[in-house]
Amino acid sequence: MGDTKWNANHIPDLNGKVIIVTGGNSGLGLESVKAFARHGATVILASRSVGNGEQARKEILIETPGSKIAVMPLDLSDMASIRVFADDFKLKYNRLDVLLNNAGIMMAPYFQTRDAFEGQMGINHLGHFALTGLLMDKIKSTPYSRVVNVSSMAHKQGSMDFENLLFENGKGYNPISAYGRSKLANLLFTYELQRKFLDKKINSIAVAAHPGISKTNLSRYIENKLLFKILYPFFTLIFQDAAHGALPQIRASVDPGAKGGTYYGPDGFRELKGNVVLVKSNKASHSLSDARMLWEMSEELTKVKYFDR
Repeated sequence: MGDTKWNANHIPDLNGKVIIVTGGNSGLGLESVKAFARHGATVILASRSVGNGEQARKEILIETPGSKIAVMPLDLSDMASIRVFADDFKLKYNRLDVLLNNAGIMMAPYFQTRDAFEGQMGINHLGHFALTGLLMDKIKSTPYSRVVNVSSMAHKQGSMDFENLLFENGKGYNPISAYGRSKLANLLFTYELQRKFLDKKINSIAVAAHPGISKTNLSRYIENKLLFKILYPFFTLIFQDAAHGALPQIRASVDPGAKGGTYYGPDGFRELKGNVVLVKSNKASHSLSDARMLWEMSEELTKVKYFDR
């Protein structure tokens, strides 16, 4: 689906741009912050831990002196924290060119967020849904702005069950299926947001990306599992490093040719790794009825409304 070998050298001049990266203190988020900062953007490194965020900032400043990076606290498992972050950002900045919704957890044991959402859906989807909505005024008022949501190949193992979206009290919970559902939600959200941008003639786009298989701390919940330890030598053969894994979301964030409602990922075998190209998500991710139901439930659960009806 395209043979252009897009890499970090294709990142345009980002001076004057303001970019938020959630989970910017490690892994794919950190690599994204580095890339944006190297090309002149003002980057808001959003991190649950301010200490970890400041440490990441110091490391980047050593590599790229003069980088314009601000660390701001953001806990996506806490609606109160999300609201405080959005309010603080809107006081400090008059534009938002890119909101990169990167942060996430993978295959965690069942738990609930502070707002009683199942953890993976709460952090991976609902937290970012709320954040995006609370920042919508800045997104709408910034020409050519974009929202980028990081999904996963695991969306293909996900399914929506609106009768039990949040695995109430752990009913039917499985770490893999819950992760897949949250990643499917990322895509349903992206495509529905793009439709709304078009319908309301908003000069912004919504784009999705996935990193293939990348070595990050996202696997921390499964690293102690016996099967993971047995298969780890094989995994090391297929893992990309975080710098390469971050390229799809970086391209989705800054490629001037990116179009709304598209999805970037690696072009290699089963999209595990490779050059960044446009890829296809599964049929379920394009369900109009599921996208609309998820949107309505997300607004109801988070109490964040995007647009006047």
